[in-house]
Amino acid sequence: MEPGRGPRGAAAAAEIKDGREDQILYLKISKLALAFAIIHSKPPGKSSKEYIEYLAKTVSEQDFGWKWKVEVLEAEVLRLRQELLLNRISPRFCLENRKQDTSAETLLGRESINPTSYSSQLEDSGCDVCNDSAFDSLGIASDFHQSEHNVNTSKHWLERVPPLNLCRSSKEQSLTAPVQFLQCLLEIRKLSEGGILQADFSELENDSFTIWNSVSQLLDGLTVFYKSPKFPAPSFLTEGVSVLISLITDTKLSNHVLKKCFKKMEEFKKNLIQIILRNRSVNRFQALHSVSQTLGLLGRNNILRNSLISLLLLEVRQFAEQLLQAHQVQSVYDITQYENIFLLCMILEQLLQNETQESNISSSDYGGEEKIKFLKNLDQIILHLSDEFPLFSLYLWRVSVLLNSGQMQID
Repeated sequence: MEPGRGPRGAAAAAEIKDGREDQILYLKISKLALAFAIIHSKPPGKSSKEYIEYLAKTVSEQDFGWKWKVEVLEAEVLRLRQELLLNRISPRFCLENRKQDTSAETLLGRESINPTSYSSQLEDSGCDVCNDSAFDSLGIASDFHQSEHNVNTSKHWLERVPPLNLCRSSKEQSLTAPVQFLQCLLEIRKLSEGGILQADFSELENDSFTIWNSVSQLLDGLTVFYKSPKFPAPSFLTEGVSVLISLITDTKLSNHVLKKCFKKMEEFKKNLIQIILRNRSVNRFQALHSVSQTLGLLGRNNILRNSLISLLLLEVRQFAEQLLQAHQVQSVYDITQYENIFLLCMILEQLLQNETQESNISSSDYGGEEKIKFLKNLDQIILHLSDEFPLFSLYLWRVSVLLNSGQMQID
């Protein structure tokens, strides 16, 4: 240590301490002066507390106004980036799209004349969330596959693209804005695949922010609606699920999406699982059915399916262990969660059956570490629970059979 360095360090520390004390004292004096000013300026007939609450409310409303303006500007910036990215991928697509009148009035007028337009096709789908055929149609993206057989010119395709500037309510806009952009990507993909348009999808690698932000907005919007579902299901919710499933099952676009948004997709799946487990509404099963359908549709992507199986195995195993512990000590268990867990069991069984039926099973060890943990001591758990909880024990056994049969085929 250099001579005299210690004293200088101590003097500097003392100076910093004195400065902090001065700041604290100044803050106290400022608060006291503000209190006197409020008391002095309060209108007659109103107490100091009421006047302070009024001022606080006024300031908070001003802050909300600024936050809203910032959100509007951020949304506009994202919209412009989306248009720029689409233009880089396929300039001709954007040029043809600009030639058409894409105002909201013209779009609605076109829909009233042409009943097979994009929006009208989705108007009635998904209204009854318990209708399996409605949600199964989302999984195969019937709108996109049907349109493949009807392509004559690029204009025919472009007429079905919703306008990016269509005005909606703020809650609906949280879904429609990213859906419209991703829908355009899917349209360009189909057109380029048919040889109608030239497209350079390598541009997606140069703008990961736009892709991530758009997909994140879509997933967040779906999560919000699933947490507070409305019946009948709005058409734009059905449209959002349809676009999401089409995106992750497309052989080219899914690679770009998962590369940029895999963590966000994992978060989305975890949120859906927790929505199923934690919902305690009396009339919850209709809403949970639609959530479980969406989880099952996510399993159409092999990468997402493997991670989803692991998540479901974890939740089912943990609940089975908790139920066994409650049964052994004769304590009360969560009956609502017990009822909800069967939805996860059904999804898990469906995913395992699909995995087993695929020809590439030898190349996938689905479940991984969670599979080993799930099968460990499972026979003992089933033995202890079978008398009191026969249906749940049966599901555990069926899942174990599928896991073991998969392992046998791998071996």
